[in-house]
Amino acid sequence: MKTPFNVGRITRSTIAAGAAGVLILGALTACTSDGDDAGPTTELPTSAATGDAVKIGLIGASGGVVSIPQLTQGAEAAAKYLNDNGGGINGHKVELVICNQQEDPASATKCANEMVEKKVAVVAVPMTSQGAVMLPIVARAGIPYVAQAPVSAVEMGAPGGFMISGGTVAVLNAEAQTAAKEGVKKFTILIGDSGDAAASVGQMAQAFFKPAGIEVKVVTIPSNVADPTPQISAGLADKPDAVTILGDSRQCISSLKALKTAAPEVKKYLIASCLDKTVTDNVGMDSVEGAKAFTTVITTGEEESVVQYRSVVAKYAPDVDPNGLAYLGYQVISSIAAVGKDLPAGPISAQQYKDALAAAKDVPVPAAPGLTFTCNRTAFPQAPNLCSKSMLVSDVGTDGKLENSTVVN
Repeated sequence: MKTPFNVGRITRSTIAAGAAGVLILGALTACTSDGDDAGPTTELPTSAATGDAVKIGLIGASGGVVSIPQLTQGAEAAAKYLNDNGGGINGHKVELVICNQQEDPASATKCANEMVEKKVAVVAVPMTSQGAVMLPIVARAGIPYVAQAPVSAVEMGAPGGFMISGGTVAVLNAEAQTAAKEGVKKFTILIGDSGDAAASVGQMAQAFFKPAGIEVKVVTIPSNVADPTPQISAGLADKPDAVTILGDSRQCISSLKALKTAAPEVKKYLIASCLDKTVTDNVGMDSVEGAKAFTTVITTGEEESVVQYRSVVAKYAPDVDPNGLAYLGYQVISSIAAVGKDLPAGPISAQQYKDALAAAKDVPVPAAPGLTFTCNRTAFPQAPNLCSKSMLVSDVGTDGKLENSTVVN
């Protein structure tokens, strides 16, 4: 599908779709279940890594206003599994070089420079709003930068970046395709009024929905209004067939409450932030039951890679909820390991890892049954660093678990 927008426009909408400009679409909890209800775990293999260590730089986000230690905990769990159980990266041990920035340019710059100084082979970033700061520093040193999803135009297009998933691009693409299959003719996007979010998301949405013959409209939700019911009611006056909410859990709570009054029967297309347990605790499970979910992870059920994820977290991060943000760290480290499966013995250079990433083709995304990534810069040419624009589209069941998941490319 051709899209008449540029990367500069993409970045503003992706940033706006996060929580307070920091959390990325798809980068929040993926289901509403408590950890105890997630599903079974299994005994892990015992294949220890014995080869030369590969230095992987991990840039987390904690210690400041935005503090998400689960990102680092999930990554550390993945590294421990690889070293003690999974045979490392083609036999190589994983040596994590960890730096936690505080989602501000100064600390992000410090962490990026530290990765260069410590000569890591690859930098892993579970999620951040500071990619535009960090990627250029890392890339100038010839080190590949791997993130779960992009927030900035730099991450989407600058050489040296590799994005495992497609962020807002992937969400809107999947929503448009799903809406077309379901016979939706009118679609409304609810989004906060931060900056030019509405204009940017609207411009991107037109590129996906219009070719499918779907009329799409963006309704802005004032961030300083506790009850946006009047604004949402006015925005839904044309009676859309389906609605999505692009925002953090706070925006999801207020919007879902308003939808109960304004349009109780409308179809809901929900990103992961609207399926968080904090949301359903506030609005009731009935607010999300029957909705379509758009995610890049599944944490419940018995699919092999999902069971492995839960098992690794249970063993190496037992205090961490597997349904929370830990999967981002786990996915990035595990994906980097999968890409390196054919690396040779001996010390591994940044160039070798960069070449391996560029050659990555149809690599399964951990704990995301059916999703793969290919980093040959063709998944979405307008944003060539995207290694995928696929999403998992699921039904939200009566217990909040995601069911009947399918892949939308």
